[in-house]
Amino acid sequence: MKYTSQNCMTEWSYSSSKTYRDPFNEVELDVVFREPDGKEMRVPAFWSGGQTWRVRYASSKVGTHSYRAICSDTGNSELHGQEGTVEVAPYQGNNPLIKHGPLHVASDRRHLEHSDGTPFFWLGDTWWMGLCKRLRWPGDFRILAADRVAKGFTVIQIVAGLYPDMPAFDERGANEAGFPWDKDYSRINPAYFDMADLRIDWLVQSGLVPCIVGCWGYFLPWTGVEKMKKHWRNLVARYSAYPAVWCLAGEGVMPYYLSEQKEKDAEFQKKGWTELARYVREIDPYHHPITIHPTRYGHEQVEDPSVQDIDMLQTGHSGYPTLADTVDIVTGALAHKPEMPVLVGEVNYEGIIESSREEMQRFIFWSCLLSGAAGHTYGANGIWQLNTREKPYGLSPHGTSWGDTPWEDAYQLPGSGQLGLAKRLLERYPWWQFEVRPEWVEPHQTKENRRLPYAAGIPGRVRVVFVPAEAVWSIWRGGMAIKGIEAGSQYHAFYFNPKNGKEHDLGIAKANAKGDYILPKPPIFQDWVVVLEKK
Repeated sequence: MKYTSQNCMTEWSYSSSKTYRDPFNEVELDVVFREPDGKEMRVPAFWSGGQTWRVRYASSKVGTHSYRAICSDTGNSELHGQEGTVEVAPYQGNNPLIKHGPLHVASDRRHLEHSDGTPFFWLGDTWWMGLCKRLRWPGDFRILAADRVAKGFTVIQIVAGLYPDMPAFDERGANEAGFPWDKDYSRINPAYFDMADLRIDWLVQSGLVPCIVGCWGYFLPWTGVEKMKKHWRNLVARYSAYPAVWCLAGEGVMPYYLSEQKEKDAEFQKKGWTELARYVREIDPYHHPITIHPTRYGHEQVEDPSVQDIDMLQTGHSGYPTLADTVDIVTGALAHKPEMPVLVGEVNYEGIIESSREEMQRFIFWSCLLSGAAGHTYGANGIWQLNTREKPYGLSPHGTSWGDTPWEDAYQLPGSGQLGLAKRLLERYPWWQFEVRPEWVEPHQTKENRRLPYAAGIPGRVRVVFVPAEAVWSIWRGGMAIKGIEAGSQYHAFYFNPKNGKEHDLGIAKANAKGDYILPKPPIFQDWVVVLEKK
């Protein structure tokens, strides 16, 4: 009998004395588990090198679980028909991911929650190349993870070795064991994924959900759909026992930068990622949320939007002109059917093109969250490509570098900490119940002017208003009001400084005869968050 705790991954191996010439391609091994309530789930095992396969399992259900191995070579009794039991005990720790269980889409189709119903606030960080050796294990990786946990991040976007911004098998993409695949894509390199395992496990043990990006989209024409299915089978087998989110690909339908048949590649990729989404759904016994990182809208990267669970967005890196575009894209995605949680997966990395500084990070966070997004994903130029102080990343295939800020400096940029402060403010309230209510503040943002105040909250309970810096002049002139204060209601008001988290108490929000609360002058000319909470 094997022993584990609720939602804690346990693993074991199966070895064959029968020798296979090409075990990765010749043999598939699954293990069928029967839970205490009789429900069965089929978990894929992964080839771990030589003549050995491993299986990983986790469950939220306490009690005795039985299992039986199913091998494609039914005549191999060392792989096929092996049986046993796993005893799952109650979890006694404090890791929120393990305590509350893996993620799924909530019944309102607007946010994510854990398997026990606890709402999940997505505050993501972007480490596209975080499994390569340029972010050294264990020291560098653990430093960065600890910083993100301390700031309040909950998700790390990380690519499973087939990276953006470089040709295939570029040395910058290797980890300590080389590349994830042989150079002819004949089979995976298990040692590469063994090193990746250490990093993915550390994220989970730190309380960070790995959003595992299978590859960059342009790899699909290079590998073909069938090889990519094998790539994804390996990822599901290795990481589905963790509270992961699956991101099928980065920039799913974008062809390789130097492709000479871009239209043909894009068409192939869109069709292929639709098929891959269905395949991942079929083989993942835990049914983790599926998304795809897009060139704009996630739902445009596949032929059938219903194959995904989260509509991820990419909205640009053009600085201030991107602000309005971002809100337009968020509201467009929220109006799209079928309904699903919407969040920005990439926008205006802090410091990219020597712009998009901290004030822009604040604007994007608050405008998206108060417009109905399920969360937000931050990025810092220098981290996504993992510049090192000794050796910057260098040129992209298009011939220009995105910048040489080392990750050791980039992780300390102020925007990341300020988004953590913003998240902590929203977590004081049932943020998942917030309604988008622009009419609660005047003046307010519209499609014609996205750089005016944003408002959302719960009627009769809490109102949260983000006032961009350029709109502060309206407050200063006495021309900004919180509208429609309910008769008989009494709200306590305060200004929240989104730069440092300090609060400036405004006392009772006294409404005039029209039910309007005229905002008093703020202490500093900058952006502010106004909060009215029911006394």
